[in-house]
Amino acid sequence: MSTSERELAHPRFHQIALWSLAAVAITGALNGWIRLGSISHIGSRYGVLLLGKSILLILIFTIAFTSYRRNKERVQERTLTRQLAIEGALFVITMAMGVALGQSAPPQSESDAVIHPILGSPMPQSPNFSRLLLGYEPNGLFLAFLVLLVALYIRGVVALTRRGDKWPINRTIFFALGISVADFAVNGGLGVYSHVTFSFHMVAHMALATVAPIGIVLGAPITLALRTLPIGRTPQERGVRGFALALLHSRYSRFLTNPIVSMLIFDGSMFALYFTDLFKWLMSYHFGHFFMEMHFFIVGFLFFASLIGVDPIPNKFPFVGRIVVILAAMSIHAFFSISLMSSSVLVDGGYFASLERPWWPDLLGDQRTGAAFGWAFGEVPILLALAATFVQWVRSDSNEAARIERNSERARQAGVPDEVDRYNEYLKSLDEGNRRDT
Repeated sequence: MSTSERELAHPRFHQIALWSLAAVAITGALNGWIRLGSISHIGSRYGVLLLGKSILLILIFTIAFTSYRRNKERVQERTLTRQLAIEGALFVITMAMGVALGQSAPPQSESDAVIHPILGSPMPQSPNFSRLLLGYEPNGLFLAFLVLLVALYIRGVVALTRRGDKWPINRTIFFALGISVADFAVNGGLGVYSHVTFSFHMVAHMALATVAPIGIVLGAPITLALRTLPIGRTPQERGVRGFALALLHSRYSRFLTNPIVSMLIFDGSMFALYFTDLFKWLMSYHFGHFFMEMHFFIVGFLFFASLIGVDPIPNKFPFVGRIVVILAAMSIHAFFSISLMSSSVLVDGGYFASLERPWWPDLLGDQRTGAAFGWAFGEVPILLALAATFVQWVRSDSNEAARIERNSERARQAGVPDEVDRYNEYLKSLDEGNRRDT
């Protein structure tokens, strides 16, 4: 590899490697420390291996980051070889400790519950307020996804701040709230009980599909990305920002951000999931849970981004059209909830019965309660979106009126007719022509 190619590849490789290492290290550490249960278990075999692995990952990250900063401008082949050898040796040791950690059972106390064969974790006790609020059982894949989103958002805000630009604090707050709701619905107490009861599953579903996406959308992540993503390093290179723009304006994006399409996916997927055997199949596998969670989250983001989003998207419907779409979505969602509430057949295909939970034995009653919760928790955010659309409509009209007033003032100062004057002259000419014809 030539010197110019090496200097071009080095920063790209290191940025990808550092982000990947950070995501793996953070999610793995969180998962491991939660499984440890208590700091008092740090002296156990599992605790020692976990601590050693965490220290090695921090050491690898420090070496990689320091080397990247030191050799950012000029890359020597000997330096790269030595660095790769050190990092490779540490990675081998870390992987060996990871294998040993995976073969070691977490320390258990006498009060630890028996692992449920279907859930892969202990059956939670009967839900109460404190267990819902404080319970936490991380889903590694979804947690990694959330950590990546937060890391990218923070980096974007920091990049803007360093170059002297300001990012509205309210957008950051909205984004943080959206991420917090998503984390609570999947990894928190709500997520824990969503695996064992239909009612909490529906609440988590609605939180992921309607509440969390509103926060993410109002956080304007696409705008932040377009303002901070790097451009190509050469004139021939598109760069990350160019790739993001091409994706944003692609025909696939135009299709998915169409409010009618996003509404049909948003509401139609509920019928496809809960009134077919797909629900039982997905609930029976951990990856199925992850698929449903990602689907709810992404579909909700597309739906609300096309209606109340502040980001630039290809399809910007007129406000009247958006209101019609929101009202249609509310009607379809109400019909779905009523159908589920009035059903006398369990839609889970026997999944919740197979769990044999010792509390809340009335499965059909739990299903109807879940349908009622889903209706309530789904309608309120959509009503808020409707109110937000009205507010945006009023602001848009006010901004347009202010723009016309500014143009008129500049035209008067320049002594030329403005848009209103030209339009009035056009109407006057039409009126005079009609009079001559008569």
